[in-house]
Amino acid sequence: MIFENISCPWGDNLKSCAITVADLDGVVLYQNKRSVEVNGDVRGKSMIPCHSARSREIINRLITNAETNAYTIEKRGLRKLIYQAPWFESGEVAGLVEFSLEIPENMPHYVRE
Repeated sequence: MIFENISCPWGDNLKSCAITVADLDGVVLYQNKRSVEVNGDVRGKSMIPCHSARSREIINRLITNAETNAYTIEKRGLRKLIYQAPWFESGEVAGLVEFSLEIPENMPHYVRE
């Protein structure tokens, strides 16, 4: 099931957030415009071969245990927050979604109660 008929204008037009959705087999179902710019158009293709053995283990754990994974990276001079989480269909894990958000060098952090 490729999400080719999804209408998501707000998601498609985010300039600093790449959104990628994959099924349980790692096949990419949806990418917003920024994801296509960063990763190329990989809709309908497996993301698994693009990842190391360590990353594949993490992907499997996230799907199996319905866990999330969040971390920051720096790539090509841009700092990014990577947030990976399972998405659900009929209450069951159906795949993974990844948000890759560009963040400023000195991002403030606030503690709110």
